[in-house]
Amino acid sequence: QVQPVESGGGSVQPGGSLRLSCAASGIIVSANSMGWYRQVPGKEREWVASINRHGTAAYTDSVKGRFTISRDNAKNTLYLQMNSLKFEDTAVYYCNKILTPITWGQGTPVTVSS
Repeated sequence: QVQPVESGGGSVQPGGSLRLSCAASGIIVSANSMGWYRQVPGKEREWVASINRHGTAAYTDSVKGRFTISRDNAKNTLYLQMNSLKFEDTAVYYCNKILTPITWGQGTPVTVSS
């Protein structure tokens, strides 16, 4: 089944950094508005960041100044650079199209703990 494949998650201490990757199988990253989302058990999936076809990025308020979304068109891959991580960033992170999402991938877990 065609779905994104997220990777790069892990366990870090507060203040640490991680870089997530999304191999966007089934999606042409450069031709779509792409987004990163996250979900905590028991809560709905929430939007974190997005980048449109023109390269314009947007972020939810809680990650502004700490996270950076980017893409590599040649590799058809989406990235999320996460710096200054906080406890509340702990979640499973997913990527997908902003409009008409395809089947969600497995996500990559991020745990921020001391």
